[in-house]
Amino acid sequence: MQHWARRLEQEIDGVMRIFGGVQQLREIYKDNRNLFEVQENEPQKLVEKVAGDIESLLDRKVQALKRLADAAENFQKAHRWQDNIKEEDILYYDAKADAELDDPESEDVERGSKVSTLRLDFVEDSNFKNKVNYSYTAVQIPTDIYKGSTVILNELNWTEALENVFIENRRQDPTLLWQVFGSATGVTRYYPATPWRAPKKIDLYDVRRRPWYIQGASSPKDMVIIVDVSGSVSGLTLKLMKTSVCEMLDTLSDDDYVNVASFNEKAQPVSCFTHLVQANVRNKKVFKEAVQGMVAKGTTGYKAGFEYAFDQLQNSNITRANCNKMIMMFTDGGEDRVQDVFEKYNWPNRTVRVFTFSVGQHNYDVTPLQWMACANKGYYFEIPSIGAIRINTQEYLDVLGRPMVLAGKEAKQVQWTNVYEDALGLGLVVTGTLPVFNLTQDGPGEKKNQLILGVMGIDVALNDIKRLTPNYTLGANGYVFAIDLNGYVLLHPNLKSQTTNFREPVTLDFLDAELEDENKEEIRRSMIDGNKGHKQIRTLVKSLDERYVDEVVRNYTWVPIRSTNYSLGLVLPPYSTFYLQANLSDQILQVKLPISKLKDFEFLLPSSFESEGHVFIAPREYCKDLNASDNNTEFLKNFIELMEKVTPDSKQCNNFLLHNLILDTGITQQLVERAWRDQDLNTYSLLAVFAATDGGITRVFPNKAAEDWTENPEPFNASFYRRSLDNHGYVFKPPHQDALLRPLELENDTVGILVSTAVELSLGGHTLRPAVVGVKLDLEAWAEKFKVLASNRTHQDQPQKCGPNSHCEMDCEVNNEDLLCVLIDDGGFLVLSNQNHQWDQVGRFFSEVDANLMLALYNNSFYTRKESYDYQAACAPQPPGNLGAAPRGVFVPTIADFLNLAWWTSAAAWSLFQQLLYGLIYHSWFQADPAEAEGSPEARESSCVMKQTQYYFGSVNASYNAIIDCGNCSRLFHAQRLTNTNLLFVVAEKPLCSQCEAGRLLQKETHSDGPEQCELVQRPRYRRGPHICFDYNATEDTSDCGRGASFPPSLGVLVSLQLLLLLGLPPRPQPQVHAHASRRV
Repeated sequence: MQHWARRLEQEIDGVMRIFGGVQQLREIYKDNRNLFEVQENEPQKLVEKVAGDIESLLDRKVQALKRLADAAENFQKAHRWQDNIKEEDILYYDAKADAELDDPESEDVERGSKVSTLRLDFVEDSNFKNKVNYSYTAVQIPTDIYKGSTVILNELNWTEALENVFIENRRQDPTLLWQVFGSATGVTRYYPATPWRAPKKIDLYDVRRRPWYIQGASSPKDMVIIVDVSGSVSGLTLKLMKTSVCEMLDTLSDDDYVNVASFNEKAQPVSCFTHLVQANVRNKKVFKEAVQGMVAKGTTGYKAGFEYAFDQLQNSNITRANCNKMIMMFTDGGEDRVQDVFEKYNWPNRTVRVFTFSVGQHNYDVTPLQWMACANKGYYFEIPSIGAIRINTQEYLDVLGRPMVLAGKEAKQVQWTNVYEDALGLGLVVTGTLPVFNLTQDGPGEKKNQLILGVMGIDVALNDIKRLTPNYTLGANGYVFAIDLNGYVLLHPNLKSQTTNFREPVTLDFLDAELEDENKEEIRRSMIDGNKGHKQIRTLVKSLDERYVDEVVRNYTWVPIRSTNYSLGLVLPPYSTFYLQANLSDQILQVKLPISKLKDFEFLLPSSFESEGHVFIAPREYCKDLNASDNNTEFLKNFIELMEKVTPDSKQCNNFLLHNLILDTGITQQLVERAWRDQDLNTYSLLAVFAATDGGITRVFPNKAAEDWTENPEPFNASFYRRSLDNHGYVFKPPHQDALLRPLELENDTVGILVSTAVELSLGGHTLRPAVVGVKLDLEAWAEKFKVLASNRTHQDQPQKCGPNSHCEMDCEVNNEDLLCVLIDDGGFLVLSNQNHQWDQVGRFFSEVDANLMLALYNNSFYTRKESYDYQAACAPQPPGNLGAAPRGVFVPTIADFLNLAWWTSAAAWSLFQQLLYGLIYHSWFQADPAEAEGSPEARESSCVMKQTQYYFGSVNASYNAIIDCGNCSRLFHAQRLTNTNLLFVVAEKPLCSQCEAGRLLQKETHSDGPEQCELVQRPRYRRGPHICFDYNATEDTSDCGRGASFPPSLGVLVSLQLLLLLGLPPRPQPQVHAHASRRV
């Protein structure tokens, strides 16, 4: 077998030496040494420069934010409240108006709205990926808020003045994207104006539930939610509680910590979490699923619930927010005030706020619940129906905002959010937030107002930050990344845009973006702590197609980005320390001539392809006016047309990219002349030869082979290119085959196997790898050649068959009925086989071809397995369920409204009545489709977790013999690595029976719930919370703490009034006071 292995190694090496052109390309680079310079990437200088540029970019946004927040506070302070304001008095652009006018069932059509809505013209703006109007702001009001209420109309009135500040900000900084004011009343005013992206179902967007608003409106929270599950809580009330808890969880961000418990006579956690855990997406999912399993039984025991909650908050042995501490209790009512518990745990300092929620329709005395909240700096809320949930599970944020407002300027600090998906289509963004305070006073000498008016936000698209990072000088495997205090990535090549559910922030941990190891844990911790550092590590990286894992060396360098909570890192392979920069100054003597007149440009023209091979150019942004296209032929055409007009020193073009492209065009053309053109590819059964370069050129020879070329025209995004740079020797890449797809069709000899290798140059003592060259083997012809090379015959000798009783040795050619001979690559994929029936399975994971043999190779350490999770996967939508569903929003009238006859003649009552009827008819109150309800119309998938498994070569390098013990059907096999390749040569007896089919290794990506969350929270990853905390102020007035309910109105009275309405009273809209009446200023 070792003899056969040497023959295979010699054949592969010989073909690559003749046709690969490695040596010829080295000589070409040396011969053209005057056309380029060798530049150095200095990691420390690079990261410091990029960090400084990002800091400057964000600082400009901070200045705009401060101007907006100051202006908003002054405008509101000067505003005079109007009790009798009417809808027709307010003129504004309603962002949802166009969609509502097109929908005959919309609330405004039903109510006969008199709102004066502007009709605007819009122009397409590529920066916003939207149609916009720069002269106006747009207003979005949540569906479950009545636009005609007095509070909303006054809010619209005073925020109109922000329009001029938005416009002036854009004049000072034309790069500004969305500028947004999110009001605590639910109104969103944003600039520039653009129509709202209306979903197909009901629009559940409420700015107060957006990640950026929540982060800006309050400091981090430690929250314990306790739910009464005594026997009196059943049916609709229990459903209301479950939904309320899920909605409450949605008001928490990754800076917060939470636990949820149920109680009757005893208290117990609803999930496996026994202490406070970070309120991240995966932990909240566990809570939401666990809450659905709550069952009502037993008697109410407030004492057990509160003691459990206080014990949770006093546990100092765990990671937590260490800022606002609160208990949220959901109950249907009770008489016990548990004063002794509060005296023991919370008085006199009252460091824990208590919020109580009376849930459902009942006649219980709610005074004890109100007392609990008022005695512990909290607030009492009522949730009588499904429509009250969204409002009342988020208003606690107003109470938490009090210390922030009272702190004044000290609390006016800009915070930068996690990455999230922009609701208006910008893609991934971060938002700078600044709270806006109510500066009014009720009278001379009165106490300062404690209300937060809202949050001001300015978006920064991640793409704008990426533009500040070096693109192509770092090579194919170098990159820049950034993380926040949670360890979540802000920038990373593996961070994907989220198209599934934009309600959730995009929280990809650095250790999940890459393959985790101890070195990266240390780097992550140092970056979170705001340190500088540099470290060279040996680590594992996934290939671009996620089929392979390579062990590589990488240099990590990192620095903090000042004035932010972010830290920036740079990753460089050692071979990317230096790079080539074209120096075409000798050719560019007459700058008036267009680039198309430069030497070597002619080899980009399709007319040269027949003789010089087909050229694919990387779709890079060479010039601002270059039209992009996914079709490389069309992109090349656009490029050539532009180059006929552009001079080499044009400021609209990136000279580095452009000149390197021209340089590599000429260098690869010389490779055709010196190595390829005079060779007969058919002699060695080659379909094509090729070269790809850092400069963006991929040249495939002969021209006809380009018809079957499926690799990415951007070398930096081509798996073969990146793997060749990271691996020494020849890298084989069989065609990709999925187990579920039909086998390869071996027709017209077009199926080929890529073999590639990096070209390493040594110039002036510097080592670099600017190109990859290779060949494409004809699969069928090389399968036949493989059998001959792994046989005992020499030259043209006729093969001689050997049997078990013969004195000669068996081989892979004549004994293919008895012996299985295969070449498998380092990922465990079949490359070549001596079995004709397996040729169409080339490219499949070998376990799908011979599970028994692949398992033996793994068990004998020829392969090592690496398992990881993809947290950014998108899966087909699941059937609708009620887990954590967002309820349909409706307007929630107060008791005073019910007792006001004028209210019953209003359009608001009519709309409510209709929604109540729909709620009775359709069992959908507790169901919602978040992806469609609040996501883009295109969203059809939901986020999910996929488990990925890759295999790579283990520790065994030598030839190895082993027996697969299958009782009476044992198999002998030999395996040996082929030198200077990524191949394993295996010769095995063919299986005689099927008893060995015991285990099958899986490589295919599979749906998963991810690692066990209950175990993960026992060893949480290192993080740091925001450095500011406002949870206490001695001057806080806690007297506003909610109100008790009046007597419940009679159902008979309600029905009678509604009948009067139906029989003769025309619907007449009246200005209404929303549930936020306490906001009157």
